Amino acid sequence: MPPAALAIHLSIGQAYAWSVFKTPLEKALGISGTASALPFQLGILVLGLSAAFGGTLVERKGPRWAMFVSLVTFSSGFLVAALGVATRQYWLAVVGYGLIGGIGLGIGYIAPVSTLMKWFPDRPGMASGIAIMGFGGGALIASPWSSQMLTAFGSTTNGIATAFVIHGVVYAVFMSLGVLLVRVPPPGWRPAGWTPSRAAVRKLVTIADVSAGNAVKTPQFWLLWVVLCMNVTAGIGILEKASPMIQDFFRGTPTPVTATAAAGFVALLSLANMSGRFVWSSVSDLAGRKNVYRFYLGFGAILYAAILLAGNSSTALFVVAAMLILSFYGGGFATLPAYLKDLFGTFQVGAIHGRLLTAWSVAGVLGPAIVDAIADAQKRAGHAGPSLYSLSFYIMISLLVVGFVANELIRPVHPRFHEPTAAADSAGGAGAAEPKDPSAEVPIESAVN
Repeated sequence: MPPAALAIHLSIGQAYAWSVFKTPLEKALGISGTASALPFQLGILVLGLSAAFGGTLVERKGPRWAMFVSLVTFSSGFLVAALGVATRQYWLAVVGYGLIGGIGLGIGYIAPVSTLMKWFPDRPGMASGIAIMGFGGGALIASPWSSQMLTAFGSTTNGIATAFVIHGVVYAVFMSLGVLLVRVPPPGWRPAGWTPSRAAVRKLVTIADVSAGNAVKTPQFWLLWVVLCMNVTAGIGILEKASPMIQDFFRGTPTPVTATAAAGFVALLSLANMSGRFVWSSVSDLAGRKNVYRFYLGFGAILYAAILLAGNSSTALFVVAAMLILSFYGGGFATLPAYLKDLFGTFQVGAIHGRLLTAWSVAGVLGPAIVDAIADAQKRAGHAGPSLYSLSFYIMISLLVVGFVANELIRPVHPRFHEPTAAADSAGGAGAAEPKDPSAEVPIESAVN
C-alpha cells in the first residue's frame, strides 16, 4: 500500500512545481503574472471542491476506482493544457490544468489515505504521513524534470506544449502502478496483538463511528476546519512567494541572496514540506493529535515573531525558521486524517476528509492574497526589505493564534452523532465499513505480501 499511495501522490504533487512554467508562459503567450498563476489557483480550488463532493463516492466505490479517475483526469488535464498552449488559446490551458486536472488532484489526494489508515489502524498518523508525504515531495521530482524539458524543447509555445504532453503520458503510466497495487484490507483485518478497545486510551480517540453527514453537524468538524485553514494560510503565504521574499528581505545588506541561492531556498522548503508530513504525523501517534497541532500553531507563531524581530540581520535564522514553518504546514496536512479518525472513526473518514479540504481551497486563495497584496502596496509606498512583509507576518501570527484557540476548544464528539452500529462495525475490524471491492478478494497473507 505505501508504494501504491506514493505512486499517486508523487504524481499529483507536481502541482507545487507549477511555478516552473509561469515565466515561460508569460513570455511565450504575452500574459501577466496573475494570468500565469490561474491554472494553479484554480487547481487548488477545484482540489478542495472535488474532494468535498467526491469523498463519499470514493468511500463507496473504493480506492482503485478513485485512483483510476485521478489518473484519467490529471493526465488528460495536461493534454488539454498542451492543446491550449499550442493553439495559443490560454483559456484551454486554464480549463485543462486547473479544472480537469484539479479534479484529479482532489480525488487522487484522498483516494489512498483512508485505505492506508485501515491497513495501519495502530499507527494512523504514520499511515497518513506516508500517503501525503508524496504530495509534498512531488515538486522535488517535477521541478528539475520540467526545467530540463523546457531547456531541451525550448520555452516557446511548442516547447511548453511538448513538455505538457510528456507530463501527461508519463504520469499516466506511473499512476497506473498505484491503481494496480492498491488493496483493501479484508474484513476483520487488524495487526497482530492490537485491539481497538485497548487503542482508545486518549480522551479524543473513539472506537465509535460517525457518518460524513453527521460529522459536518458537529462543532469538532468546523473547529478542525478553522485549524487547517489557519495553518495552511500561514504556510502557503511563504511557500508561494519564497524566492522573491528571501531576495527582498536581504537586498542591500552585506549578505544579499542571489537568484540561484533563492532557488536553493525553495528546494529546501520543499524538502521541509515533504519530510514534515512523515515526521510530525508519526510523532502524533505518540504525542497525540491535539498536542502536535498545539506545536504547529503555537511554535509557528513564535517562529514568525522571531523572523520579525531579527529582520534582515540573520539569513540562517530566516531559512531555519521558514523551513520549520513549512514542515508544520506539511505536517498539518498529514496529521489531519488521523485526527479525523480519532474523532469520527474509520466509517467514512475519507468522505469527512474530503469535506474538510475545502479549508485548503480557502487558504490557497487567502494566503497568497494577503502576502502579495500587502507587498505590492508597500512597494508602491516606497518601502523595501523586511517592511514589505512585516504586516503580513503579523497577520499570519494572528491567524495561527486563532487556529491554536480553535484546537484547544476541540472535545470528544457527542454520542448522539455516533452510528447505531458503530460498536459492532469497530469490533469487526477496520475494514468492516469498507465497500466490497474485487481487490479485497484475496487471502490475508497475499494482501499483506
